Amino acid sequence: MRNTIKDEKIGSKLPEADKKKVEDAVEEAIKWLDGNQLAEAEEFEDKMKELEGVCNPIIARMYQGGAGGPDMGGGMDDDGPSAGGASGGAGPKIEEVD
Repeated sequence: MRNTIKDEKIGSKLPEADKKKVEDAVEEAIKWLDGNQLAEAEEFEDKMKELEGVCNPIIARMYQGGAGGPDMGGGMDDDGPSAGGASGGAGPKIEEVD
């Protein structure tokens, strides 16, 4: 996830506040993992769900155009036939975030 937000194509579409929120959540998860290496599988799964709960809505908003920002100059409409934004289609489905 950290690499995703640092990617120039994706990171440029996210507001700084969202990038910070993801970075902080990832950092907190890493610290927890370092201190709880002997935790049960359920605890690891709970921590993963916590992290997904922070990251997934941010990434979903980005793909739906809610966090598109002022980057009007380069290729934001390259992946779809509809220039109208919210009309038609089921939209992206996020199954898992690494």
